[in-house]
Amino acid sequence: MDNERTKFLKEFYLSPYIQLATALIGKSREAGGNMFRHQMDTMAILIDYAYIDSVLLKAAVVHDLIEDLPNFNRNHLLTVDYESPQVFELVIEVSRLPGETKADFLTRILEKGSERALLLKTADRISNMISLGFVNNIEFVKRYTEETAKYVFPIAEKADRQMLRELGELVESRRNYVTFMYHHTPPDRAGNTTS
Repeated sequence: MDNERTKFLKEFYLSPYIQLATALIGKSREAGGNMFRHQMDTMAILIDYAYIDSVLLKAAVVHDLIEDLPNFNRNHLLTVDYESPQVFELVIEVSRLPGETKADFLTRILEKGSERALLLKTADRISNMISLGFVNNIEFVKRYTEETAKYVFPIAEKADRQMLRELGELVESRRNYVTFMYHHTPPDRAGNTTS
């Protein structure tokens, strides 16, 4: 890591956002673990790709708060520090609106998303795709993988081509896993492949 990024990270004040994100510790994920860890993973992916934008990283740490905790008091997020309004706007931008389908949500980010939203959604999906390695529900893995290829590849292409490449490798890995499981999973008593 170069000196500029090292200096930024040494001075980066993130603790209040991490504290807010701890509200997600009890929120489980299909892949195991909890939503708090996913927030941290998403931020780590952005840092790994050398993004040191403080608003982007703060939003990564809390990006699922509003969507996954319906009773979350938004004022807590709006009053953390001087960047809170921008962080809040970015979190709202990458959150599904009530009644919005997943396809409409991802299309909205692709067509209207800010640069930060495109990057955050791409890092979020990389984290989710990595977690798919721990999911045993083959139909879910297949559906999520194909959704990634159809809707998130174009987002990643606009955001960061290196991130797109990693996402492509993850999709290929999950497709290979699904194919393997369909051919090697013994049928249940009714003759159906179990997942």
